[in-house]
Amino acid sequence: MTPSHLIDQYGPREAMDYDVVVVGAGPAGLATAIRLKQLAQAAGTEVSVAVLEKGSEAGAHILSGAVMDPRALTELLPDWQQRGAPLNQPVTGDDVLFLTPDAAHRTPDWLIPRNFHNHGCYVVALGAVVKWLAEQAEALGVEVFPGFAAAEVLYGDGGAVRGVATGHMGLGKDGEPTAEFQLGMELNARYTIFAEGARGHLGKQLIERFELDAGRDPQSWALGIKELWEIPPEKAQPGRVVHTAGWPMNADTYGGGFLYHLDGNRVTLGFVTGLDYANPWLSPFEEMQRWKTHPAIRAHLEGGRRIGYGARAIAAGGLMSLPKLAFPGGALVGCDAGTLNAARIKGSHAAIKTGMLAAEAAFEALQAGRSHDELAAYPAAFERSWLHEELHAARNFKAWFKKGMRVGALMTGIEHWLLPRLGVKTPPWTLRRNQPDHLALRPATEHTPIAYPKPDGKLTFDRLSSVFISNTNHGEDQPPHLRLKDADAPLTLNLTRYAGPEARYCPAGVYEFVPAEAGGGQRLQINAQNCLHCKTCDIKDPTQNITWVTPEGGGGPNYAAM
Repeated sequence: MTPSHLIDQYGPREAMDYDVVVVGAGPAGLATAIRLKQLAQAAGTEVSVAVLEKGSEAGAHILSGAVMDPRALTELLPDWQQRGAPLNQPVTGDDVLFLTPDAAHRTPDWLIPRNFHNHGCYVVALGAVVKWLAEQAEALGVEVFPGFAAAEVLYGDGGAVRGVATGHMGLGKDGEPTAEFQLGMELNARYTIFAEGARGHLGKQLIERFELDAGRDPQSWALGIKELWEIPPEKAQPGRVVHTAGWPMNADTYGGGFLYHLDGNRVTLGFVTGLDYANPWLSPFEEMQRWKTHPAIRAHLEGGRRIGYGARAIAAGGLMSLPKLAFPGGALVGCDAGTLNAARIKGSHAAIKTGMLAAEAAFEALQAGRSHDELAAYPAAFERSWLHEELHAARNFKAWFKKGMRVGALMTGIEHWLLPRLGVKTPPWTLRRNQPDHLALRPATEHTPIAYPKPDGKLTFDRLSSVFISNTNHGEDQPPHLRLKDADAPLTLNLTRYAGPEARYCPAGVYEFVPAEAGGGQRLQINAQNCLHCKTCDIKDPTQNITWVTPEGGGGPNYAAM
């Protein structure tokens, strides 16, 4: 049954009206909501704000390193320490390591580029920070609705965004209503702010509909795979921050590792792989497992136990890939726009700042009696902000690494170490790119298959045991949320030309090629219940044949302390 048929038969949908609806209860979305309520309170007026969150609770789908720069949080909530914000562990030291298969070469402190300086930052579990932000928002009167996925953008007669609709509940795999069927709800708003995170399902549609990326470089993406470990007390180094480059990546593939010591004898670690890699035999998951076996990383983990796992795509293109931020009726904030600073490996401060700027523009418009127009004051304020200055200084970072790891490392040193010492704050040159990441994949015959070691179950693991500790869950009987535009393409193109890369780039074992039931050959099996919502398949598929859509609200991972 089609969406229109469902509404015709069971509708109309119930509707709720707000001044502002925010899609996504991450740092950007909650900062938007909090700032709106702060401004209304200061002006002695009322602004109704609702936040939709597809996770089971605020923070359930949040995954980040994370070393957090508190600058934007301090602007939003200057008394965050008195309020008990879970920023408990200041950074105490930085290690930048270049790895070879058997050795690690530490960069001297005086030679570390400015983008890797973390003095004044905190090692955090970003999910806990987000949960705390949701509490601050609710205390101000924001209505936060966890477990409700925004599945559809609603448009007015003139084409402007007028709100969103939540997904239907209780549809079977065949798309037909079951006995538990509930029609989705419309949330109408004078302005709708989209804060879904990297490769947002609705943000992707809005960028295409309003041509927000016209004249911009294609967005560049990476996949971050993360684990949380509990380690012996004698190994704990609270606040120690480690970044690595080199092995196991070759000189032509972007990738690197991070390992951060939290409080409470915990270590958060992960590996980031650029999704512009060319070798279809490469597996980002297996590279992360292999990276942990390096003596410099193993030394932090031996004797400990893994207690968490997750994965998430990262928008890493920076300023030159940033789409237009506002459109009729709404705006993009945070990683839905792509404001992460890849050079600093930080995005939460940028997300909070963009949320604040969007809120200030929306509040000004509401006070003037406007609605459903373009919040032009938001991108204008962004261009005047310290965040724009920061991203402008880092605008070439990912573009240099497109030319190889050696060139990237050299030019990072020049732009973020040498030039600042010469009094040049931002490079006097700008690099541009024109190829999207998914076109970088080369035929399997041009590369040698990679023989990855088998997991030992102590330091290295397989996908399914990893997904298990991510607490991922989806209802068994619901329509698939991973959709193929052409059902034959995985076999006729991906398997034939690229040796089935979706079976390797997915960090959750969602895609696997299995023997066909009849007629011989193989078929693609999609294990959607394993999906971590990382969006890698939506990004990396070489023909852009896979589309990720929202499953039922509350489904997906439930990251605890990640």
